[in-house]
Amino acid sequence: MERKIIKTDDGSTTIQLTDWGECYHSKHGAIQEAYHVFIKNGLSLVEDKSVSILEIGFGTGLNAFITFLEAKQKDLSINYVGVEAYPISKDEIEHMNYVDELQAENFKDIFSVMHNAEWGEETKIDENFTLTKRKQFFQDIDDHNQYDIVYFDAFGYPFQPELWSVEIFVKMFKSIKERGILVTYAARGVVKRAMKEVGFEVKKVPGPPGKREMFIAFKNFLRKI
Repeated sequence: MERKIIKTDDGSTTIQLTDWGECYHSKHGAIQEAYHVFIKNGLSLVEDKSVSILEIGFGTGLNAFITFLEAKQKDLSINYVGVEAYPISKDEIEHMNYVDELQAENFKDIFSVMHNAEWGEETKIDENFTLTKRKQFFQDIDDHNQYDIVYFDAFGYPFQPELWSVEIFVKMFKSIKERGILVTYAARGVVKRAMKEVGFEVKKVPGPPGKREMFIAFKNFLRKI
């Protein structure tokens, strides 16, 4: 499938799959979307200073990088696991301009370390941030009661509906601790129904630029799978 680098409306870059017309991040602003969905409506909802995160779709590393920056600012301790079946290329990584757009020159090496980290090994990014990248299909995830937050950032439902299925959300539900959440840019009725079927309590909130709404899913404490 043909891939190309494009610049989004906030100046940050992303990767577009031209056959689908689908992008790794929103064309309306990659950085804006990432902050709105995963920091404002995800990480900021967790009161603990020690947070364990599972990202579904490590992709460009943007979500991991902004989470690192947020952790530095708020003195958080983060254990971050990013799952990705098809890692992006070194050339694509070099075209991601997030360090410049985020004015994070002091942490340029961190972004490189994240991408150069060995797959399947825990890497200490700094004293308060560990990263484990797993090259894995989402269907093969088998974690139990490990994460405070799931960043669910798979490609959109029209392109890969199987990634938004009851089967996948069962795995997500099992992976989250009690009082944990799953946050995603999606807001389709079919996605909400799948989440609710496995036990999530789903809240619809305003979406990032270009999207009217998005979902936050809270683990249902009364039901176990």
